[in-house]
Amino acid sequence: MNIRAVAADALFQVVYQGDSLTAVLQAPRVAALPVRDQAWVHNLCFGCVRWHVRLTVVLERLLSRPLKRSDRDVECLLRTGLYQLMYQRTPDHAAVNETVDAARRMKKKPWAGGLVNGVLRSFIRQRETVLQQVERSETGRYAFPRWLARHLKQDWPGHWRAIMEASNAHPPLVLRVNRQVMATTAYQARLQAEGIEAVLQAHAPEALVLAQAVAVETLPGFDEGQVSVQDAAAQLAARLLACEPGQRVLDACAAPGGKTCHLLEHNPDLHLLALDSSAARLEQVRDNLGRLKLQALCKAVDASAPETWWDGQGFDRILLDAPCSATGVIRRHPDIKVLRRETDIAALVREQARLLEALWRVLSPGGRLLYVTCSVLQAENEHQLQAFTAAHPEAEVLTIQATWGMALTFGRQILSGDAGMDGFYYALLEKAGQESR
Repeated sequence: MNIRAVAADALFQVVYQGDSLTAVLQAPRVAALPVRDQAWVHNLCFGCVRWHVRLTVVLERLLSRPLKRSDRDVECLLRTGLYQLMYQRTPDHAAVNETVDAARRMKKKPWAGGLVNGVLRSFIRQRETVLQQVERSETGRYAFPRWLARHLKQDWPGHWRAIMEASNAHPPLVLRVNRQVMATTAYQARLQAEGIEAVLQAHAPEALVLAQAVAVETLPGFDEGQVSVQDAAAQLAARLLACEPGQRVLDACAAPGGKTCHLLEHNPDLHLLALDSSAARLEQVRDNLGRLKLQALCKAVDASAPETWWDGQGFDRILLDAPCSATGVIRRHPDIKVLRRETDIAALVREQARLLEALWRVLSPGGRLLYVTCSVLQAENEHQLQAFTAAHPEAEVLTIQATWGMALTFGRQILSGDAGMDGFYYALLEKAGQESR
């Protein structure tokens, strides 16, 4: 099996069928490959998706005319070849020969091998000139779709370049040490004994940043629940919500369960209800709870319809990790740049508003709701909270005292790459009334 053909097929499914890159790489055709080949395909696909827009600009300069819709499989193979030539250490002759071999195996396209050979060799001859032209194009340089670049410039005129550059960087592997089991420094020492270098993260007390990523299953104590994988920005939620022992807590959009588990690691005796609209994704929450030996009630329901799941008793704390554009975690999920559409934003803003309205009703007077997104777009963040509080005078936006991110009129924003973290937004609301327990 030509693994470049496997990678090109996976790329086609993401770019032209709209499938998630993570899901595609977990499919049987990739999973059946030897471990080394799987890693190679993963690296190639992530790279091709991360630099998709730049590769498009390169192709436009190398092809005399665009390929037909029916030949997009050939185009995806070309992208894998160009990525190898531009970003990998694969020798030029090997990258060309193996990609051409994959093209020649394409059924009913005997011309594909010649085209791929010609385009890739043309790039090698013109490499310096082509790359200079690409760098002069803002789209080619930053590899961001034009609509998203426009939104970032509008929202963050002094930061948009840094956001894009951070989003194109390879993210670190960040761990969350289970404070119920051991101290962060104790686990750091255990890693050191295993030859794994890790440093403390300045803003998240349970976070360790690995100098070099490793397979999760090889982490000492992972299966026993000593540690989980979670970016430091996501680890801020549990501390901000500041739950107290015995409180009724709702995690409204819980999957895959990282924040759910972190809340319980801080206070194992919370009465915690974890909701998610996807039964399949809720299983991930249950799996994580089981591995960490934590207890929560899980329900596969629509959080925006409390009449289907609420027992009428108010919650002291609510975590709303709202569905969002995920523009703050592009470095971990580069397919967001390919799959997300500008029209998605308005629909997401409406869904977030609907969730806020519904969950506010089930929050007890004096209770607190933490609104979270992994977005850097103001429409989903500060503008969303501005609109909500204007309609709810009983909602007080509490000031988040922190050294991370930037303070806004409503909430606090971490931009992608700040202190090495993912892009996240946090806003903490308190409902007027008698103090909650």
